[in-house]
Amino acid sequence: MPPDEHLVTEHLQRHLERWGLEPDGPLTETATSVLLPVRRGPDLALLKVARVDEERVGGQLMAWWDGRGAARVLEHDDSAVLLERATGPRSLTVLAGTDVGSPGWVREDVRATQVLCDVARTLHAVDDVETQRPEHLTPLTTWFRDLLALEGERRGFVHRSAVVARGLLADPWDETVLHGDLHHGNVLDFGTVQGAQWRAIDPKSLVGERGFDLANILCNPSTAVATAPGRLSRQVVAISEATGIDRVRMLQWVVAWTGLSATWHGESTDAGRAARAVTIQVGRTAEDLLRAM
Repeated sequence: MPPDEHLVTEHLQRHLERWGLEPDGPLTETATSVLLPVRRGPDLALLKVARVDEERVGGQLMAWWDGRGAARVLEHDDSAVLLERATGPRSLTVLAGTDVGSPGWVREDVRATQVLCDVARTLHAVDDVETQRPEHLTPLTTWFRDLLALEGERRGFVHRSAVVARGLLADPWDETVLHGDLHHGNVLDFGTVQGAQWRAIDPKSLVGERGFDLANILCNPSTAVATAPGRLSRQVVAISEATGIDRVRMLQWVVAWTGLSATWHGESTDAGRAARAVTIQVGRTAEDLLRAM
């Protein structure tokens, strides 16, 4: 039983009463937060109570974005956030991951990436308005510390990735507030059957070069998609055209991101080893494309 279970229960009950909410679905618990679908009158929402500081900062960032590229925040305080609930029928994971290799798949995969780029541009543009950034955002130099610590300690791809990451971090371009975990499963449809409205959830709350936010797209939404022949090259072009990010720079961020991700995948289980192998495969493909440019 988690040591904070009683405290979380108290938080849930307090926020249900304070914000006039009624439970509207099963409770979901993770290591970092507790989620409860709720209603307030006719409105559907999601109550999220943080268990860790990362989630608390994420809630502050969601409130700062104020519905611009992210799910709208209806209420929030230091420990919880009340979000609009996504009820739209579309899924970027389904759009990009259905029938890999079929004639229509490339078009749908690129379309999903374009949606993610649109959301990223909207989120990143919020930093251009005259509002103070949320406190406690994590710099990319801190986010990459696990990879950078391995530079010179390991040979092969992880070492090369650390070298690339250090170079990128030493000379950042276009720094802004970042989502930090932007991928197909974290951008949901808040629209209706008549039209999609794509907005992001679950930020990691980082600050740094905007190209970092787009690298994770290229490792998602599945192994089959991420490693499909020709997919990385095609998607880098799509991202560059949608965002204006230099293709070489984008590929460098893919190398850096996949190296970081590889350091986080455990090697003690078959699943961890498999995930690490796929991540490194994508990174090595990016290296090949860089050498060919």
